Amino acid sequence: MEPWTADRLRQTYLRFFRERGHAILASASLIPEHDPSVLFTTAGMHPLVPYLMGQEHPAGTRLADVQKCVRTGDIDEVGDATHLTFFEMLGNWSLGDYWKADAIRWSFELLTGAEWFGIDARRIAVSVFAGDADCPRDEESAAVWRSLGIPEERIVQLDKGENWWPAGGKNPGPQGPDTEIFVWTGDGAAPERFDPEDKRWVEVWNNVFMEFSRTPNGTYEPLARRNVDTGMGLERILTVLEGKRNVYETDLFRPILRVIDALATQQDERARYIVADHLRAATFIVGDPFGVAPSNVDQGYVVRKLIRRAVRSGKRLGIEAPAWTVRVAEEIIAHYRAAYPELEEHRSRILFELREEEERFREVLVRGERQFARIADALPSGETKISGADAFTLYESYGFPFEVMVDVATEHDPPLTLDRAAFALAAEAHAERSRSAQGQRFIGGLADHSDQSIRYHTATHLLHEALRRVLGAHVEQRGSNITPERMRFDFTHPEKVRPEDLRVVEQLVQQQIVDDLPVSYELLTADEARTRGAIGLFDDTYAALGERVKVYTIGSADGAYSREICGGPHVARTSMIGTFTITKEEAVSRGVRRIRAVVTQGGPHVEVAGSRVEA
Repeated sequence: MEPWTADRLRQTYLRFFRERGHAILASASLIPEHDPSVLFTTAGMHPLVPYLMGQEHPAGTRLADVQKCVRTGDIDEVGDATHLTFFEMLGNWSLGDYWKADAIRWSFELLTGAEWFGIDARRIAVSVFAGDADCPRDEESAAVWRSLGIPEERIVQLDKGENWWPAGGKNPGPQGPDTEIFVWTGDGAAPERFDPEDKRWVEVWNNVFMEFSRTPNGTYEPLARRNVDTGMGLERILTVLEGKRNVYETDLFRPILRVIDALATQQDERARYIVADHLRAATFIVGDPFGVAPSNVDQGYVVRKLIRRAVRSGKRLGIEAPAWTVRVAEEIIAHYRAAYPELEEHRSRILFELREEEERFREVLVRGERQFARIADALPSGETKISGADAFTLYESYGFPFEVMVDVATEHDPPLTLDRAAFALAAEAHAERSRSAQGQRFIGGLADHSDQSIRYHTATHLLHEALRRVLGAHVEQRGSNITPERMRFDFTHPEKVRPEDLRVVEQLVQQQIVDDLPVSYELLTADEARTRGAIGLFDDTYAALGERVKVYTIGSADGAYSREICGGPHVARTSMIGTFTITKEEAVSRGVRRIRAVVTQGGPHVEVAGSRVEA
């Protein structure tokens, strides 16, 4: 039998759902274009939130994809057998189309069918929502599982903390019960009764049935349109299909680890895993169409932390070769470029950023060791403990990692210790300040869909085109952050924008507002959009699948000011925006600039292309 690989798994999954009428979507960017609430795309459903909330999707009501994701909450746990920062999520969706019976039946068929994954049905167990005072037991899902031959002993009922999305169901908005699918991975036959606490039962798939809306007063009301939202981790199911106990033993990581092992002179399994995971994640983030370079803020800070933690782990492995992270990244690109051609397209950018950050961090280590020596020399006679305050200063001001401090302290003559508790308190206080700042990020694409936020959203299109006309076609959007009070627009440009150019950009935007241009949208294939001069994220997968995208045009069809791929919403005419003023231009990271701007309120209400929103 043909061995399982990641490529075979992706192709099999998408073929299964294509044959069942699903449009196959290309993976969205890792950098959410219009959602400042999070740094990265964290789940397969993340790019589809507007459509799960009721917006019509250009590709229809049945969708499937393999989505790139990054989660950083467990970044310090990476190095064990399960935690990852970058991962791929297999997903299929029904937007008011099929419901529980079809979703569950197809999940079971894909997992157990001989033509598909071929997992023995006797290794399958499931959980369903048990019901509570607010919502009934999900008997419908349980009945479907029984009809497929899953015995009662393998169907467990769990509460909202386990079988509800979002977990607990405490927040207002669309939600509903889910059914989770587990596969037995232990030796021998699976036990007759399913015990969800037994870690040998591995959850591989989750089907969420969004059928309720929780009101602000805490009641649950049926949704007018019910949706199915599923997710299956590619790394996890591949581990099961290959019969491995550890994701790092699969086809996804074996080639990467071979390169790392060839560079290493010391053995440290946890360090091997950290290097492989972190450099894989950094390669994908830097190589994304909205690629991010290492920096000290937002996504760039995460990239910097990933690369530096990888370099530090490489030090434990005895890797001394210069620019060794580049050699690992080259293998990652080679291994993934068939599925994600953007990595090959952005190869030079990936390798440049890794080489630069590796060299910069080596300098950080030298400076940190020098400052550590000064602190150690200043200790009172007989004192052998570095204070938490000094340790945190080394960490925060010099970028010197705590783990490296421990190594240096141990090697000192005489050996020193660090006040871990005090360091932890200082770090937690800093993290709390960061969380408070992070809390100022906004939810749901724009901060809201108020008139003023919609004005700002349309203004970003005018600004994007103005920057391209004044600075050049190399300008590409790298994200936006919109609230009812202001807009922030990130774009590619190699140097500070001259004040005189900023004035021209501002005047050009304002002229389009004065000209009262119409704003409209069409559903086009990627090829049609490209032919008409639309800008945005193009992917060859769009063209291959004939998938339609939403293209907004500002101006008349034969004399458009701009055309851009975007999900909306936008004002119906540019005069509704008001007066546009640039307030600041600044650097974000290498090759990325940021413009902050404000608009005064326009007319008494905003008309949205295709609908009307009253003020």
